[in-house]
Amino acid sequence: MPAMPDTLPPLIKSLLDPKLYPHPAGRIDLVETHASWLLLAGTFAYKIKKPITLPFLDYGTLARREAFCRAELVLNHRLAPELYLDVVPIGGTPEQPRLGTLPAIEWAVRMRRFDESGRLDHRAARDELPPAYLAQLAGTLCAFHAAAAVAAPTTRFGAPEQVLAAALENFVELRQLLPPAEQPRVEQLARWTDDEFARRAAGFAARKEGGFIREGHGDLHLGNLVLIDGRVTPFDCIEFNEDFRWNDPASEIAFVWIDLFDHGRPGLAAWFLNAWLEAGGDFAALAVLRFYAVYRAVVRAKIAALRARQEDADAARDELAAACGYLRLAWKIAVPPAPTLVITCGLSGSGKTTASSARLLDPTQAAAGSVIRLRSDVERKRLFGLAAQDSSHSPVDNGIYTAAATTRTYARLLALSRKLLAAGWPVLVDAAFLKRDERAAFRALADEMHVGFGILATAAPVEELRRRIQARSGDASEATVAVLERQLAWFEALNDAERQLAIGPRATADPTTGAAIVVSSRLESGSGSG
Repeated sequence: MPAMPDTLPPLIKSLLDPKLYPHPAGRIDLVETHASWLLLAGTFAYKIKKPITLPFLDYGTLARREAFCRAELVLNHRLAPELYLDVVPIGGTPEQPRLGTLPAIEWAVRMRRFDESGRLDHRAARDELPPAYLAQLAGTLCAFHAAAAVAAPTTRFGAPEQVLAAALENFVELRQLLPPAEQPRVEQLARWTDDEFARRAAGFAARKEGGFIREGHGDLHLGNLVLIDGRVTPFDCIEFNEDFRWNDPASEIAFVWIDLFDHGRPGLAAWFLNAWLEAGGDFAALAVLRFYAVYRAVVRAKIAALRARQEDADAARDELAAACGYLRLAWKIAVPPAPTLVITCGLSGSGKTTASSARLLDPTQAAAGSVIRLRSDVERKRLFGLAAQDSSHSPVDNGIYTAAATTRTYARLLALSRKLLAAGWPVLVDAAFLKRDERAAFRALADEMHVGFGILATAAPVEELRRRIQARSGDASEATVAVLERQLAWFEALNDAERQLAIGPRATADPTTGAAIVVSSRLESGSGSG
C-alpha cells in the first residue's frame, strides 16, 4: 500500500529524493508492507526492512536486518537471479543518506523492477493466464524442489506434530478475530483438520521420513509470481522464518492451487496440479494435498481477519468479507463431491488428449476439486526412467512398446487410480484402451470403489488420423502411422454395454485449441456404474 509521507521515518522520507540515487531515478514511488518499505527508483527497486519485532519475525537490530537482506538475496537467487541484484549499504545520516557507502546506518536489497501487470494475480483477474504458463511454472517448481536442500530427519520441519500444531493454531486466532456468525464454520474446519490429519497421519510421517521436506519458497501465492520474458518467475520467498520456508512441496503447490480457485479459475487450478504431477510423478503428495490446501486457505482467512482489525470501517468490511470467503473455499476443498473414474478410448490421433485436456479445464468439472489425469504415454515413459518429452527410439512392438511393457503400463495406471480414488480424487485415465479386457479392469475398479464410471470415446476418419499423427510434435506420444495401422487391425470397438457408459452428448470446445469435443453430462448428475 502507498505510505503517507507524514508518518514516515526520516530516512525513508529522505530517500524519496531522486537526486540521492546513483542512477536515473525519476519520481520515487514508495510501497509499504507490514514489514518493509519498497522504493521504486527508475529501473531498480530498493527494499528496506522495518526495525520491528513480531512473533514470527525479528528485524529488531541493524545486524539482523543486514543478515536478512543477505539471506533474501541468496534465497531468491535460486528462482529469480535476474531480479535480485545485490545488498546495498546506506551510509550518512537519516536526513542526508548516501547509497552504497559505509559505515551503514541501514541496508537495502536492490532488485530489478518488472512490469506489475505481469503478476499472475493481475493476469488471472484479466483472464490473461493461458494454461501453458502454468505448465511451465509447474515444471520450474518441480525442478526447484528436487534440487532444494532436504530437511534432516532430526529437524522439526515437516514433523507430523508440527504440521498439525501449525494448522490448529490458526483456529485459536480465528475464534477471537471473526464474528459469532462465522464461528460454526471455524469449528467445522477445526474438526475436519483434526479428523483429516488422523486419516493421513501415516502419509505425513512417510513424507518426513522419505526426505520430502525441502527448503522451499514459503509464500507461493499468485502475487509473488510474475511473467518476465515469457516465463513465470517466483520471487519474494520467505527469508525471515525457517518454519514458513522449510515444508513439503505439497504445501507449496497447494498455495498456488487454492489461489487459482480463489481467483475464480478452477480449470487452471486443475491444469497446474496435473502439470506438476506429470513433471515429477509425486502422486503420493495427493494424500496430504487437501489438508495443506485447507491450511493455506485458513491462513489467508486469518491474515484478512487481522487486516480487518487494522483498517477503517469500509476497508475492514472488505477484509472481513475476504476472510469469510477463504473459509468457504476451505470448506469446499475439504468436502468435495464423490470421486468418479473416467477412461478414454480411441485410436492414436483420435483426440483423446485434446478431449481430456478440455475436461480438466472445464470449470464445471473442476469447481469443487481438480480431476487428476493419468496419461499412459507419460506413465509408460516414467516406468522406463524417461521424461515425458524424451524419445525412447523404440521401433513398433519393441523397446518400451512391447506387449509386456503395455501390460505393465496399464497395471500402473490401475494401481494409481485405486490410490487416488481412495484418497477422494476424481480420476481421468488418458490411454488408448483398445481392448475390452483393459476397459473391463477399470470398470471393475469403479464397481469395487463404488464410484461413477464413464468412457470418453473419441474417433475420426482414418485419413484424418494419419494426417494428425504425421503433423504431431512436442507430445509425449510416440505413435506413428505404422502404429496406427497395427491398432486398426486389432481394435475392439465398444460393445452395447460399454456404449451405455459412453460420455455425452453435450459438445464443447477445447479452450487451448478450439477443437470440438464431447464432454460428460452423464457423470455430472452422479450416475455411473457405482
